[in-house]
Amino acid sequence: MQARSPSDELVAVYDAAGAVTGVAARGEVYARSLWHGSAGVLLRSGDGKRVYVHRRSPEKLVMAGLHDCWAGGVVGPGETPERTAARELAEELGVSRVPLQPLFALDWDEAAQVPGGPRCHLFAFEARWDGPVVHQPSEIVCGGWMGLGELRARLADPDWPFVPDGRLLIERWFAERGGQPAATA
Repeated sequence: MQARSPSDELVAVYDAAGAVTGVAARGEVYARSLWHGSAGVLLRSGDGKRVYVHRRSPEKLVMAGLHDCWAGGVVGPGETPERTAARELAEELGVSRVPLQPLFALDWDEAAQVPGGPRCHLFAFEARWDGPVVHQPSEIVCGGWMGLGELRARLADPDWPFVPDGRLLIERWFAERGGQPAATA
């Protein structure tokens, strides 16, 4: 049986206010800049001092080969953002059955500045984990734990290839903590 293309995957379509309005193929959502939802999990060490940072596969449909500190993906039909976050954390990093702490939600509307840019409601969660991390090879090529201060310094480098929506989320996360890489916040 031939595998379906990632662009054929069905995702929930939202309106600008954040209500689910229907379903469309991922490729159509991206091509038409339709509002959709995405949930991500910031995986932190048990003591909160480190974050798991990974590099996306060069075969990814969007943002291929970039770094990210959020395990996540698009909200599927009938899924809640929390269910999406748990599913993506298990698929991408092999971490399951951990409590997810809801953090915040924000809108990312690149189409307002760049015609054809993505429009996405981003739902952020956090989990703590000290166990093994197992990458899904089709999604992630490498990764490792990074101290919060080091992550903050790397993000200050405009040449570090980091996913734009992940940057938006982690900058908000740091801002909510007074800009400090607090260990247990």
